[in-house]
Amino acid sequence: MAIERKFIDDSIIKLNISKYLSKELARAGFSRVEIQKTPILTRITVYVLSPGKVIGRAGKTINTLTNNIKKIFNVENPQISVIEVENKMLEPMVVAKDIAEKLERGINARRVIQFTLKSILENGAIGAEIIASGKLAAKGARAKTIRKSIGYIPKAGDVTNLVREAHATAYPKYGAIGVKVRIVPQGTVFPGRILKPVEIPKSILN
Repeated sequence: MAIERKFIDDSIIKLNISKYLSKELARAGFSRVEIQKTPILTRITVYVLSPGKVIGRAGKTINTLTNNIKKIFNVENPQISVIEVENKMLEPMVVAKDIAEKLERGINARRVIQFTLKSILENGAIGAEIIASGKLAAKGARAKTIRKSIGYIPKAGDVTNLVREAHATAYPKYGAIGVKVRIVPQGTVFPGRILKPVEIPKSILN
């Protein structure tokens, strides 16, 4: 029971660190974070669009982040490394935030989702799914959900850990809209399964 409790506590700490970095590094184009705990240190790898904004002048920003994580989350010897995102269209957090911004500008949800799915696949994804839920229509309309997916997106089993996933929220004038993006990046290997190249449906080609 003690081991299970520690596992749960570690998972909660990792989640809270991720939320903290997402907020603190929003201007740097935060995408995701990987956290690996060892007996000696805790490796925190941050993926962002603009690494320079994370590091700061003479490393001031990254040193502040390191100290804050150590104090706030009681993490022993945290070590942060920063990696620049290679392809933003394969990063769910970046994509979800972009969709949210477009929805806030009043762009049609279905059009945004179809255009984004097309861009994700054109950038080499094996599969992608976008879900938008909330007040997607004019004032007074009921909340609804739009779900679009293309390619292979596993929904159960350990293989779901190979799927990148992120959430963002749009706040247009008619009410909040939740945006969920799931992406299987190019090169992902699923045991015992051979995947064929994804063809973009004609319905979203134009």
